[in-house]
Amino acid sequence: MKVSGLILVRTTSTRLPKKCFLPFGDGCVLEHIVKRANHFNFDPIICTTNENSDDAICELAKSNICRVFRGDTNDKIKRLRDACNHFGIEEFITIDADDPFFDPEVDRQSFRLLEQGYDCVLPPPNYYCGSVGISVKKSILDRAINECDTSNSEMIWKIIERLEGVKLTTIRISNNRMSNIRLTLDYEEDYHLLLAVLRILGPYAEASDIEILFVRNPDLYKINWFRQEQWKENQERAL
Repeated sequence: MKVSGLILVRTTSTRLPKKCFLPFGDGCVLEHIVKRANHFNFDPIICTTNENSDDAICELAKSNICRVFRGDTNDKIKRLRDACNHFGIEEFITIDADDPFFDPEVDRQSFRLLEQGYDCVLPPPNYYCGSVGISVKKSILDRAINECDTSNSEMIWKIIERLEGVKLTTIRISNNRMSNIRLTLDYEEDYHLLLAVLRILGPYAEASDIEILFVRNPDLYKINWFRQEQWKENQERAL
């Protein structure tokens, strides 16, 4: 069964402008994300905004034969819910366009937890940054929109967790050897590290390959790990 992977992406970025179009392998970062999703049997749907600046994203989606949805700029919850309504999706996992080496295996484990009655499943806290998305039922997005102000919902789970009776959990993994690895794209140093991983392991590297690479090269994570605190601060400011 294919899992719907909703790819959140827009071109505006103050730290690394138009980072989704940076060269990466045989194309750009966003093309890589779409190809990686298809390779691991996800059904990628690009979810971008109605801003003119994101027209190029839609053109790229068409050239890569990937479905695309355009919606609200600041209200991510509404954008995702409207995309679900448009394509008839009841549950999905987010795939951030900043995460070129998302872990397809743990993403699937997360998605399967929705079958146990959870409304939303959060990423593991002790895994590499950029590894796992958020699994969500559309019904809980409907509730959030009806019961909360979602007009600025950058951190969608912060609004979802406020809902009374929401069934929310965090997926757990036993392996914490990768907890100090940052494989998300926000800064120039992130880009350099991601390019190194791509060059050494290829576009479809799995978590086990990444783990071995960093175990054998214990200082590799230092290329961008110092950016992690800045990233966390930016996340907090977005709340």
